[in-house]
Amino acid sequence: MTTFIRMIAVQCLFILFLASSSIHPASAQDASSAQASVLYAIEHVTVLPMTEDGVVLHDATVVIEGDRIISLEGPAPDGAQRIDGSGRFLIPGLVDMHVHVPGGVYLTPQEYPTQPPTVHFNTQDIMTPYIANGVTTIFNLGANPAHFGQRDAVENGDVIGPHMALAALIDGGGQSGRIANTPSDGRQAVRDAIAEGYEFIKLYSRLDAETYAAIIDEAHQHGLRTVGHIPNAFQGRLEGAFETPLDMVAHAEELTKHTENFSDDDAERFCQLLADSGTWLTPTMMVMERISSQSRSLDSIRESHAFQYVHPLFQSKWLTANQYNENSTPERTAYFENMVDFHRRLVRVCRTAGVPMLAGTDTLTSGVVAGFSLHDELELMVDAGLTNEEALASATRLPSIWLGVDSDRGTVDVGKRADLVLLEADPTQDIRNARLISGVFINGRWVDRSTLDSMLADLSQRNTESRDQYDWNRIRGR
Repeated sequence: MTTFIRMIAVQCLFILFLASSSIHPASAQDASSAQASVLYAIEHVTVLPMTEDGVVLHDATVVIEGDRIISLEGPAPDGAQRIDGSGRFLIPGLVDMHVHVPGGVYLTPQEYPTQPPTVHFNTQDIMTPYIANGVTTIFNLGANPAHFGQRDAVENGDVIGPHMALAALIDGGGQSGRIANTPSDGRQAVRDAIAEGYEFIKLYSRLDAETYAAIIDEAHQHGLRTVGHIPNAFQGRLEGAFETPLDMVAHAEELTKHTENFSDDDAERFCQLLADSGTWLTPTMMVMERISSQSRSLDSIRESHAFQYVHPLFQSKWLTANQYNENSTPERTAYFENMVDFHRRLVRVCRTAGVPMLAGTDTLTSGVVAGFSLHDELELMVDAGLTNEEALASATRLPSIWLGVDSDRGTVDVGKRADLVLLEADPTQDIRNARLISGVFINGRWVDRSTLDSMLADLSQRNTESRDQYDWNRIRGR
């Protein structure tokens, strides 16, 4: 999102986040016990495989051995742990294609003149809301070294959480972070990121046009896909940004900031640029909905059921130092509301033009709660004109294709990883049914509804008990 309305990039650079890889005993041990067997059979289930042909399997028996699907036709092997799928629907695990995860971020000296305090985040606590909402893969668009440890804790089975794809962020301008102000520096920044193990490159708003093009070219030479913002350097000449295009634009707002009157003609023009260049789009519609709402009132945060699962430090920040609310004016609120409406029209036009769109949330922005907000985004995409099936594809098959992991996950297929969500009702009839989760498989580990509820309840209780320890303004020294 633009510098004007998006504070998260600065607000998250406030403190050193050291993520613990331990699992809280009251939550993870229960979940671990749910994996009593490495062989499972989900019987009499309706499978929505989300394959391109869309063929639905009725009364199927899905067999899982270890972390893989070995059969969609049964029968249930001897010794398998049987799960009753009668009246239930099995879909691939969901993917959130735009998140920010606490972990290893520093303030610059200008932002925090003294040594910043340290806040320890429990990695399981970070991941629990994702898993409880059926999110089994996340794309971290502001990754740093601490996230490698978090990713490994999940992959090693020490933490029950989603797979994490990591993008290194490259920006221009100032002195903090991964900065590149010349094409040569941009190319070197890409090579450095590759050497450090990052899988994707994110470009940011302060890059100049030449450095932006060089970064994309260098990334592509090394086989890395690019995602991010359209730099401010292209204001008034948006077409120039698509001469060496990103592989994916990270927000609809990156296009909206180039319209003066929110016209349908501009929506068509932006869509055509995406279509002609083969650029994908993550609209992140719901984050602008949240910002628009917060510019009027903070009631939507206070009344949110999901708020209890947010770390107390962010609870404090969202309610006591909310930039969208503090600086609000009627004119600014009207601008945000116009953006919300324009994004809906832009998504509708892109859908008609066949521009691939992926579900993402910009989690960690004020009011955007991990896991829960992905369902909000799916519902907004349907409201904007996508079918229920298309919305599901935007959070399953299509993200896996873009991330390059479609041979491993993204559809319910024999040989694919057992990242699956068992639902109580059909999401192709009503996308809201994707919230009705009976249980989740992650890497072949079964976590049932009662365990998910226990993990959430434990997280909520500990957040409540520790709330007084985390005052944003005190920690910031205000």
